Amino acid sequence: MSQVHLTPSTVDPRSLGKVAVLFGGTSAEREVSLMSGAGVLKALQSQGVHAFAFDPAERPLQELKTEGVDRVFIALHGRGGEDGTVQGALELLKIPYTGSGVMASSIAMDKIMTKRIWRFEGLPTPDWRMVSSAEDCAQALIALGAPMIVKPAREGSSIGLTKVTDAAQCAAAYAAAAQHDPEVLCEQFIDGEETTCPVLVVNGQATSLPVIRIVAPGGNYDYQNKYFTDDVKYLCPSELDADEEAEVQREVLRAFKALGCRGWARADVMIRRTDRQPFLLEINTSPGMTGHSLVPMSARVAGLSYEQLCLHLLASASLDAVQNQA
Repeated sequence: MSQVHLTPSTVDPRSLGKVAVLFGGTSAEREVSLMSGAGVLKALQSQGVHAFAFDPAERPLQELKTEGVDRVFIALHGRGGEDGTVQGALELLKIPYTGSGVMASSIAMDKIMTKRIWRFEGLPTPDWRMVSSAEDCAQALIALGAPMIVKPAREGSSIGLTKVTDAAQCAAAYAAAAQHDPEVLCEQFIDGEETTCPVLVVNGQATSLPVIRIVAPGGNYDYQNKYFTDDVKYLCPSELDADEEAEVQREVLRAFKALGCRGWARADVMIRRTDRQPFLLEINTSPGMTGHSLVPMSARVAGLSYEQLCLHLLASASLDAVQNQA
């Protein structure tokens, strides 16, 4: 499974009609979304697509209909962009959009609900506790052991995330997460290698792309290192053992299908150092498309340029499968 080669789409860009690239928005990830959207817009225009920028923070979505938009590329990140709300609005407007539908987007945004489904499906994910106070956080540390990750249940890009090593840090860690979301997740820390693996739907079949191994300075793959420094090493090919890479790809594909995802996504996986067991952390249904982003990196190794990837995703835009069947 690790050997993947993608063929560029032969779609005529003119057939895609008038396209709005949604980026910006109101979430804590607005800054990243602005970078993603600018890259996508430039790429689509370079391919001859009639595309323009649309920021939902500045314009009501209803204007997409009045402007005669034929399809939407969602380059929004975080709540209000990849949590099913924009997807639901586009369903009502009957405008096809990239990525997952309403339900899968909503579930994937909620790390706790995601983990519950994965655990039910027999997929490996670290143990966790949902907490509602600093005291609960301290109790979770006793149950899960140190170190422990504390993060908002419905944020991305490592926003509000803290690695806790002793009980004295629990109050500050809880406060940092709770300022972004009243639902706070405490998660068992997996010591090992950090990887990520995109999934792309090609000819109706979900396909795992090459795995990327992430080597961050001091193991600190935080918001700053993700987007604003060049200190992180991204290895793609991953240099993992072939069987190990294939196992990560299989688990990510199962994770994608378990949530009913569509179009594309990227799942983060830790490989435990002691026994090489992979653990699914979360799945992102509207991955970043910045200069530091990982889906374009993996797709490039599989044979698709950034521009070709954007065109492929746009061509796959659709409405929710349930409505399509109606």
